[in-house]
Amino acid sequence: MSFFDVIIIGGGHAGCEAAHAAAKMGTQVAMITLSPQRIGWMSCNPAKGGLAKGQLVKEIDALGGVMGINTDKTAIQYRRLNSSRGPAVRSSRAQCDKILYATEMQKFLHTVPNLTITKGEVVKIIISNQKIQGVELKDGTKINTNAVVITSGTFLQAIMFTGFQKTIGGRAGDAASYGFSDYLTALGFRLKRLKTGTPPRLNRQSIDYLKTVPQPGDEKPIPFSFYFKPKPFPLLPQISCHITYTNKLTHEIIAENFDKSPMYTGLIRGVGPRYCPSIEDKVKRFSNKERHQIFLEPEGLHTDEIYVNGISTSLPKEVQEKFVRTIPGLEKAEFIKYGYAVEYDAVDARQLKATLESKDISGLFFAGQVNGTSGYEEAGAQGIIAGVNAALYVKKLEPWSFSRIDGYIGVLIDDLILKGTDEPYRMFTSRAEYRLLLREDNADLRLSEKGWKLGLLSKENFEKFCNKKDKIAFGVSNIQNQYVYPNKSSNAFFISRGLQPIKDRTSFAMLLKRPEISWKDLCSLGYYDDFDLSDVIKEQIEIQIKYEGYIQRDLSVLEGVRKSENVKIPILLDLDQVGGLSNEVKQRLRLVRPETIGQISRLPGITPAAVASLMIYLKTREYKSKKTQVVCGK
Repeated sequence: MSFFDVIIIGGGHAGCEAAHAAAKMGTQVAMITLSPQRIGWMSCNPAKGGLAKGQLVKEIDALGGVMGINTDKTAIQYRRLNSSRGPAVRSSRAQCDKILYATEMQKFLHTVPNLTITKGEVVKIIISNQKIQGVELKDGTKINTNAVVITSGTFLQAIMFTGFQKTIGGRAGDAASYGFSDYLTALGFRLKRLKTGTPPRLNRQSIDYLKTVPQPGDEKPIPFSFYFKPKPFPLLPQISCHITYTNKLTHEIIAENFDKSPMYTGLIRGVGPRYCPSIEDKVKRFSNKERHQIFLEPEGLHTDEIYVNGISTSLPKEVQEKFVRTIPGLEKAEFIKYGYAVEYDAVDARQLKATLESKDISGLFFAGQVNGTSGYEEAGAQGIIAGVNAALYVKKLEPWSFSRIDGYIGVLIDDLILKGTDEPYRMFTSRAEYRLLLREDNADLRLSEKGWKLGLLSKENFEKFCNKKDKIAFGVSNIQNQYVYPNKSSNAFFISRGLQPIKDRTSFAMLLKRPEISWKDLCSLGYYDDFDLSDVIKEQIEIQIKYEGYIQRDLSVLEGVRKSENVKIPILLDLDQVGGLSNEVKQRLRLVRPETIGQISRLPGITPAAVASLMIYLKTREYKSKKTQVVCGK
């Protein structure tokens, strides 16, 4: 019987990050997947990043993960969203070559030391005394292990729907995993039924692009990875996407066929993503809207497949053909693949710790869409945390939890384990209370030192990080110690901008705090730096100085938040011993079993009075414990 320190079940985006992280930290890892040829496959939109999702990819990269690097290897269009707005809401997005992304990920993982990739289906987890002992495959093979990370995606009890046609599978061309859901239920895990979907893919040659609006990428694209610097950059040729719109006729056809949609006839019981609805849902919910925007996105440089972003659907094939051909530019569209919905099982993540380990079974971790999330980025973010903690668990080291004040990854996990989700969870910048501190541009400054200490970030990349940090510190100091003086030339500049002229010498840092003044303006006023600074470092200096007041305000607030976040609560705390708690509060706490006072304060329905009662009880218990120790010591 073979043995591995850690076993990863699944080869999706969570599985890739988990396997790489655990192996990088020196543990022997096996990735067991139904199809090794589909590792890293992008089942839906062939893109990485997007609003708030870009922050997740940057954080994964800053820690030493692989998603950002692989994106830069395969990107065919880069766009920074919200680039004209404040830095807190700017997010990067890249359209990728779908086939190349999976190929490069597989090629890379096969070179990772300590990682073995195996084809198979896990049907049973071997447990003794509530601890992981091993797994059993469908063919009867048993593999011993100390830790298991389940990253089964949308494959548990999965069914695909196109109209009333049902097909077993977690995505087109792949099988589903049946029986494992029942096994998880028998272990005590609460499961829920969720739904996701995908739009049709059309033949590029059949689209009339003259009737659409081109959407080019950025002229000066920004890479996802802080450390991987391909030359040339971008590595691949860059191409445009295109925009078109649905119309009244499109909506009429869809509305006429609601009775053929599995969503509205009771065939699909699972709840779909509210923020990425199907076109049927859009027409139903927003009946007063005359049109919906559609993005025509190439799936790669060497394929004619076009992903029609915005019309995810599970309507019958003939209905899809009818309504799609009412859309400008798609009148003669040829279908390569039809849209479909997938219904699948997910676990209630409220049964997990902040490390994504089960609260009841030691050494069992969950990551990705199996936890009720949507998207590659959310999956990868969970994967790296689960992989790190599986390795720490095997090494008998302290676990590492990522709080919501550390990054978007922490926000994601905190929301999942405290609130759960009734629909596939999607990350948004609005979910992060401290988004000005948790920007995508400073992800490395926040997290790379931790990645280095964990063993994820290489020595070479850590040295790059230190060098960048030093340059930023020098730049901030330099700009604070150079001045512009009131004279005819400088005041003419201010007057031309509609600003008041200066009366005394003013540091360039003070000028940069003004919303109307940019780095380029400083240079025209005579600012110089002692050595060449890259655009990335200039941007970082400008943000740190311009938003210094707001950043300091948020940092001072965080000090109080950290104190409550660090007050631990025993998972098996007897709530009946705590005075002042209502039965409703006790019920909520027993369902979630929070680990810290900070987590309790964020639970819905928990009053400040209940939090205070728990704090008093814990302090009293701590005092009694110390007093007993002193007496015993005498």
